[in-house]
Amino acid sequence: MKLVRDIIKLHSDMGLSIRKIQGATGVAKSTVADYIKRFDKSGLSIEQINLMDDDTLRSHLLLNTSTIKINTTTTKTADRVLPDYNYIHQELKRRKKTKVTLRLLWEEYKESNPNGYQYTQFRVYYRRFIKKLNPSMRQTHLAGEKVFVDYSGVTVPIHNQKTGEIEYAQIFVAVLGASGYTFVHATHTQRQEDFIYSHVKCYEFFKGTPRVVVPDNLKSAIISNNKNGIVVNESYADLNRHYGIIVEPARPRKPKDKPKAEQGVEAIQRYILARFRHHKFFSVDELNEAIGELLDRYNNKIIKHLQKSRSELFGEIDAPYLKPLPVNSYIYREFKIARVNHDYHIILKKCYYSVPYQYIKEIVEIRYSTQTVNIYHKHKLIATHPRLRRVGACSTLHEHMPNNHQYINEKMNPTRLRSWAKSIGEYSTLFVEDAFSEVSYKPQAYRKISAVLSLAKLYGNTELELALMYATKLKTITVKSIKSILDKKLYLAKSINNTKREQDIKEKLSLFNNHANIRGADEYK
Repeated sequence: MKLVRDIIKLHSDMGLSIRKIQGATGVAKSTVADYIKRFDKSGLSIEQINLMDDDTLRSHLLLNTSTIKINTTTTKTADRVLPDYNYIHQELKRRKKTKVTLRLLWEEYKESNPNGYQYTQFRVYYRRFIKKLNPSMRQTHLAGEKVFVDYSGVTVPIHNQKTGEIEYAQIFVAVLGASGYTFVHATHTQRQEDFIYSHVKCYEFFKGTPRVVVPDNLKSAIISNNKNGIVVNESYADLNRHYGIIVEPARPRKPKDKPKAEQGVEAIQRYILARFRHHKFFSVDELNEAIGELLDRYNNKIIKHLQKSRSELFGEIDAPYLKPLPVNSYIYREFKIARVNHDYHIILKKCYYSVPYQYIKEIVEIRYSTQTVNIYHKHKLIATHPRLRRVGACSTLHEHMPNNHQYINEKMNPTRLRSWAKSIGEYSTLFVEDAFSEVSYKPQAYRKISAVLSLAKLYGNTELELALMYATKLKTITVKSIKSILDKKLYLAKSINNTKREQDIKEKLSLFNNHANIRGADEYK
């Protein structure tokens, strides 16, 4: 249902056409039209839909998600390359809002110049004007529509004053399509968290957001982009849902799909990064400060062919058409799908978080940030926890527990596990009691106990008992260690070594120590 929600949001909040929604989501136009029609007939608002879980939304819209057809063939309709003077070029950039056309501009030109060029030659001269511009500007970009993002191939060394080690900062570049207004930000890596953080800083720098972002195909943004469709990284998709932005990645190995980014990266390398070649930086923050000073100079530089700076063009063209920033800044989140265990907990990064016991064995979605962990079932929030960091830590809310920890139709309980351990042997029984004593709530130990006792079915009761006896002496009783002991039969090696040592001692006594008064060298070891 997430795809359906995205279609409704793009239609309701952003007012996109069916064709635009098809390009953004990969859903066939007929299906998009059907969903929009059902939404309009339902009389629901977007706020009401956001409060519904998936089942309720499905019942209201009578949707069958199996009918969604992913459009595997995309048709590229490039804007017709229109030519003429700078005024004409700037006016056409605003055509999405003003609805101006080249013919209308020609008619206005003819009104003031009755003896001027006819429409055909008017277009020819405009084409010639366009060709004189930088090649990356041959595409006609609409005001406030697109931002192109990419990383520079050139990095900047960061010197660690304590260790002397050198790390290389990654340089993020974002360029608005219509004005060329540029943002630059340095981070430690290109990993997802840094990539998304750079976007947040970028939109704050622009003081607004465009309608479309055009990234390269790095894994922090796009999982796959091929003939079967586009799969956007879930955390990156969440960022763009927050800001109401469509993701339109460039085709793999097609740099002309993002000429602004290519041109912007090259210009930044020459104008900013090249100036740092003799400078030594000791932190990324220090580098960003230096970039900020030069970035203002870069954006205020006069563009030769346009006789205006990027800052001036931004104020005239892009800034008025950017969408306002949301009230709350985006907080980075990651996503994971998990199944609720017998102990009504899910596992995230080797930590445990509870959910209401009614959801045992259900599939849930985990959305987590550096501070919180939110757990959803069919788009309905069922649990919220603070983020834990210590391995093995557990967050259990009292309201999630069943009465006396006895579940309805429960298959796992302490009595059953103790009986199972007793049928295997003495060390299994001791292991179960120790596992229960280590946790605050007995159901938290069910998973570990069940996993270890189940090994008896694969290796036999005797072998598991020997392995537990061996592990008890080494004080390493985990599922992984027990399995390793059984696979390598370490308990037998220990037994053989002990027997061999005893035999060697007996042989020494019989050969050399003929009576009790001779103590020998062994006595002084």
